[in-house]
Amino acid sequence: MLRIHAIPIRKDLSDEDVFHIAIQKYHIQKEEVLDWKISKKSIDARKKDDVHYTYSIDLQVKNENKYPNLEKIKKFEMPTIQINHPITSRPVIIGCGPAGLFSALTLVENHVSPIIIEQGEPIEKRKITVQHFLEKGILNPSSNVQFGEGGAGTFSDGKLNSGINSPFCQSVLKEFVRFGAPKQILYLSKPHIGTDLLLSVIKNMREYMIKKGATFLFQTKVDDFEITNHKITALHAICQKSKQRIETNHVILAIGHSSRDTFETLYQRGVFLEPKNFSVGVRIEHLQEWINQSQYGTITKLHLPPAEYKLAYHSNCNRSCYTFCMCPGGQVIASSSEPNTIVTNGMSEFLRNGKNANSAILVNVTPQDFDNDSPLAGISFQKKLEEKAFYLGGSNYYAPVQRVEDFLQNKKSEWIGIVKPTYQPGYTLSNLNEILPEFVSNTLKEAISFFDTKLHGFAHPDSILTGVETRSSSPVKITRNEKFVSNVKGIYPCGEGAGYAGGIMSASVDGIKCALSLLGNHLFTS
Repeated sequence: MLRIHAIPIRKDLSDEDVFHIAIQKYHIQKEEVLDWKISKKSIDARKKDDVHYTYSIDLQVKNENKYPNLEKIKKFEMPTIQINHPITSRPVIIGCGPAGLFSALTLVENHVSPIIIEQGEPIEKRKITVQHFLEKGILNPSSNVQFGEGGAGTFSDGKLNSGINSPFCQSVLKEFVRFGAPKQILYLSKPHIGTDLLLSVIKNMREYMIKKGATFLFQTKVDDFEITNHKITALHAICQKSKQRIETNHVILAIGHSSRDTFETLYQRGVFLEPKNFSVGVRIEHLQEWINQSQYGTITKLHLPPAEYKLAYHSNCNRSCYTFCMCPGGQVIASSSEPNTIVTNGMSEFLRNGKNANSAILVNVTPQDFDNDSPLAGISFQKKLEEKAFYLGGSNYYAPVQRVEDFLQNKKSEWIGIVKPTYQPGYTLSNLNEILPEFVSNTLKEAISFFDTKLHGFAHPDSILTGVETRSSSPVKITRNEKFVSNVKGIYPCGEGAGYAGGIMSASVDGIKCALSLLGNHLFTS
């Protein structure tokens, strides 16, 4: 294959039209082309008077030597997998988020039938349960935005871009397309699926894996681990008050970043854990049209998608603040998983056609900020903030919200301006400074003002802050060696909850790697 880079396009054109422009530029005859595809599409908005698309196209031609100025590329193929040791018991995957799903998919595609245990509901029921919480404020601690089939990322923006550079990323995108995601995620520079489409994609994945021999146990919670001579031998699980024992020698721990009681059980059973850095903060909402104007200007005639942003700030006090999980045209969503807590996240549907844009603004937290040196101290730090937010919001799952102007002036908001909060089931006008640690409040104030110099309107007085955001990543790392195995043989810490991923893409890739390691293919997992 040959690759044509950086083709500027200043009109809304079809892929076919872009292809013709590309081959004309390089004097390639259409008859010479055996196959082609768009490999990348991005928006160049650095100059507001010349906002345009930039494309890359991959071509297969009859004679590559005729075009020495074009880059030659190799197509990545998943490695041929050989099971290098006998699997005498069915592997168990705990957790049905991206890491768990892609672990399971890798196993079934190699004729190994895993058992997937998920404390939450299958996606069809989970969707109803989440909507009930948003409308009525009645929380199901076992099935919610954090727990259930698809994991926490299901009720988000469905972002698939990542900071990791792995050949498995393209494999993940192809699998999502195979199960119903739009084909454009294969080449967009910032691909996303959206919550509405992700629901059906996940259901299709599950139904396929069941046909291939996988077993899904929903509304089933692992509550203990049998470990003999530093090896996993069995799990204990409970389903509707009925207990069962599952013998296994291989457990992939894809438990997610909110599995606090499971972290505690693992710690008690001698699995090595350590505290890790994470971040806390709030959600900020603007009108999406403000973000569009700031990013694209007002001159372009292109039909551009809702604009995004990504910003970072470093204070003089060794604190950093950054935007995270920015959701164009989305809503702030109630993401609590424990009674009497407020947790926020952001969510968008595929079209991203909501009135508001929202993003987390987060400040880094380190183990030095915790009350003690326990590996689980970060969980206590998170929970205290979540409980304070619950109380400040009115102790009814209403979230505390505040206008940006009032937050900067450290006074309670008394009214709402142009930007209307999207959080359900409701909100309470508050002063978030009262519950945030001082170093978080101060850094947020500095960062908001700084971000306004990079993205005009970011600090608009009527922008809305909603508290609190505490679950951006796991506060715990479950240690593992170069073969992805913990200090207990047969246990594979995996994904975001174990501290090795930070989003749908990186968690999915980590799930593939852990499954390959379980199969004995260590050469392909680095």
